[in-house]
Amino acid sequence: MSALVLGHKNPDTDSIVAAIAYAHVLNGRGIEATAVAQGEVAPETKFVLDKFKLQAPKVVSSVADKQVYLVDYSDLAQAPEDLGKATILGIVDHHKLGDVTTDTPLECWIQPVGCSNTIIKMVADYYKVAIPADIAGAMLCAILSDTVLFKSPTCTQQDKDAAQALAKIAGVSDLEALGMDMFKAKSNLDASPRNLIFRDFKDFDMGGKKIGIGQLELISLSMVSADLKAKLQAELAAVKAEGRHSAVLVLTDIMKEGSELLVASDDEDTIIKALGATKSDCMWLDGVMSRKKQVVPPLQAAFKA
Repeated sequence: MSALVLGHKNPDTDSIVAAIAYAHVLNGRGIEATAVAQGEVAPETKFVLDKFKLQAPKVVSSVADKQVYLVDYSDLAQAPEDLGKATILGIVDHHKLGDVTTDTPLECWIQPVGCSNTIIKMVADYYKVAIPADIAGAMLCAILSDTVLFKSPTCTQQDKDAAQALAKIAGVSDLEALGMDMFKAKSNLDASPRNLIFRDFKDFDMGGKKIGIGQLELISLSMVSADLKAKLQAELAAVKAEGRHSAVLVLTDIMKEGSELLVASDDEDTIIKALGATKSDCMWLDGVMSRKKQVVPPLQAAFKA
């Protein structure tokens, strides 16, 4: 039986490419594996897959009675609803350790780096599995995306080294030009406010409260009109009303290297204070680029208190 390799709900480029790349590495090790996904690809990911002529993984909603490898997450809130009926064989992740548990031993590769694909490059090197040019190009793009062209505070030397090695395999000489083309695709706002919020959205259990955090990365926040911002705020309130204590949207300006905060919450002041913002019409967070390192940890600490 072929094991399924799948990333989190509302998949981003790292999640989709990690599934493709890790399935390749597993097959190279003699472990039959197939990449799948928990959602359709976002505009940036479509650009990456099209550029390197890769197929998007099949979308699945159930993994009951399957063998699975998780990539780019270990939180139950980001997993299929019936994950408890599956056998988890392994995890590859670069986030905090989540609440996924297993009944049997498993293989884990978890490192504090900027991108899951950086870890997959380490695993490929460890097992001496060659990475083809098309997958290498997509992995490179995932690293550029997750580290925001190496500007994110999550970026490490390992990410930079992996990117250079993958670029050589893929025949990419200008990483900045490739990154900017990706970010232009990511900045596509031709979607409903709800789809924009859920383009990269994750739910977390924080002190027993369900907190949803979305991030929308754009080349410039000047692209967000006052009308669109108002619609995003209204839709965020609707998202919060779907059983969440809070819903947060982090609007990140890639070039300005900072983010604006939108909040819908039963306890708005706690969130604003935890993230160091000042309550106003424009809650700007200078230097905040990473949800996993600069948004999730302070919120978890605040809601544990």
